[in-house]
This record gives sequence, C-alpha cells and structure tokens, in this order.
Amino acid sequence: VQVVESGGGLVQAGGSLRLSCKASGFITSEFNPNPMAWYRQAPGKQRELVAEITSDRITNYSGSVKGRFTISRDNARKMVYLEMNSLKSEDTGVYYCKAAGYGTVYWGQGTQVTVSS
Repeated sequence: VQVVESGGGLVQAGGSLRLSCKASGFITSEFNPNPMAWYRQAPGKQRELVAEITSDRITNYSGSVKGRFTISRDNARKMVYLEMNSLKSEDTGVYYCKAAGYGTVYWGQGTQVTVSS
C-alpha cells in the first residue's frame, strides 16, 4: 500500500493548483468505504486538516480554505484531488494525503505548495 501526492509547485497569489493523491495497493473494498483527507504543514507549525471526504462524498473543510478549495475522489481510479483556487501566501506548506484502510491510516510523503505574494 502506498499513498503518493503530486501537483504541488510555485504559484502566485490568486492562482490555482490541483493536487492529486494516488492510493496504490488498495483493493476496492478497502478504498471505497473509507474517508480520505488532505492535510498541510506550514514551516514551524503543526500539521492541520485542510479537507476531508467520506465514502458518500460528504465533504468538510477548514474555515481558512472553505469556498476556495474543493476535495473530490475517483473511486475507480483510487484517486483523491484537491482543487485550490484564489491561493494566498498563508496556503504555503507541504500538503499530505491521508488514506484510511485495512484498519489503519496511510500518509504520503507530501507535495510542496509555495504561494508567492
């Protein structure tokens, strides 16, 4: 089982990025029923929840990104996405994907997002 994020990069404030997370090695019966989430960690700060999505595609966002970010999932491809719009400098950080399955959680290595003002 492996969780791999991609799509980070350097973007100007007001710009957009789309992050992807691939959950490899999950069988369908372990991926589909379980929630997926994106977290981020800014320099010198604790890791925080950005967005999460349940198996029924019910979503939850942190207050700081609500209305700007959108989380989605593609169960057939075992992928989770984070569409980020109207990016701000305070969105800078390493973004991590968390996948639940097999009675535990798996984290990716993270992808760096840097927003320049």
